Amino acid sequence: MSTQNSKLFQPLAIANGKITLKHRVVHAPMTRNRGVPLNPVSTPGNPNRIWYPGDLIVEYYRQRATDGGLLISEGIPPSLESNGMPGVPGLFTPEQTAGWKRVVDAVHEKGGYIYAQLWHAGRATIPQMTGSPAVSASATIWDSPTECYSHPPVGSTAQVPYSAHPPIELTVEHIRRTIDDYCRAAKAALEAGFDGVELHAGNGYLPEQFLSSNVNRRTDEYGGSPEKRCRFTLELMAALARTVGQENLAIRLSPFGLFNQARGEQRVETWTHLSRELKRTLPNLSYVSFIEPRYEQIFSTTEKDAFLKSWGLLNVDLASFREIFGPTPFFSAGGWDAQNSWGVLESGRYDALLYGRYFTSNPDLVERLKTGVPFAPYERSRFYGPFEDNAICYVDYRPAVVMANGTQA
Repeated sequence: MSTQNSKLFQPLAIANGKITLKHRVVHAPMTRNRGVPLNPVSTPGNPNRIWYPGDLIVEYYRQRATDGGLLISEGIPPSLESNGMPGVPGLFTPEQTAGWKRVVDAVHEKGGYIYAQLWHAGRATIPQMTGSPAVSASATIWDSPTECYSHPPVGSTAQVPYSAHPPIELTVEHIRRTIDDYCRAAKAALEAGFDGVELHAGNGYLPEQFLSSNVNRRTDEYGGSPEKRCRFTLELMAALARTVGQENLAIRLSPFGLFNQARGEQRVETWTHLSRELKRTLPNLSYVSFIEPRYEQIFSTTEKDAFLKSWGLLNVDLASFREIFGPTPFFSAGGWDAQNSWGVLESGRYDALLYGRYFTSNPDLVERLKTGVPFAPYERSRFYGPFEDNAICYVDYRPAVVMANGTQA
């Protein structure tokens, strides 16, 4: 099969038919920590905790936008309390909304579409970052005393163990405030011009902390069974749908992920119930996005397989979720590259593929896939800033020059 004739480069309707993508190569959400500090003089006594999108972020998304293509933004914190890393631009101040509008405008000028991914770190942060206690489904201490927060606090060179700062359990009233934070950010996203909103409900962040039995130890209506552990995510999605319209709303899920110590049992039961309820209550979602079962951000495939085997899920795939969601556009992320992307959509397994790491180093990834030009290698050490020079390995990659016959010049 010719790569140019692949279903990757055929149209796809999302947003309940409101948007027709011209191809199915989707830019995955990726934290890159390149925001501009609102408080440029950051000290231990007065650390900056708020960032907004500046010129570099505008340029990054502009470079990767294509006519009729979909980009999903990096995870955007809907509140100060929710932010998990420095340099991440949120969506809860006027400066942030204005910055994201510039990003959206740059994407739209190239004929592209962009969704805002809303991201709440939950317990995967520290008070030095947010200025308030970390929050979660339960006050569950990080079970590894050596696992540390990614960045040393301002004025320090030492990393801080997560276990030194256990989260507080969200009260029911605090849950309501958190949902309100998400909804305000979703409304601001549409006001900034985003084409839709995606809830990050995977990778061990707040919604998945409710879904994971090892983190969620509640005995009220939000915990104790697969159905109750799904309640927060379902209530949040319902509130977001009321805010922006379900056709403008999507969700990202990682039913078999381990990131941020998501070690919950009853994986199939929990995510099956969640998926069935989402489909029943919100049948017109824009799309759903799932992470491949064997893909893992920190573990090797061998290590991941050992976990899946221990759960009796070594050969698990996403087929049952695909069946539940039926005609809802179904996206897959996790390890897609220039070799393994072909024939996947033709098989009917998925409707689009998400690419992350290779999009960092290939702003022209869509064209490279189409023409067979090799991918430029990514530089893992430059994934997550902030750096003294944030532009390096961020906006300084050059697209390949492709001749009319498809060869690289």
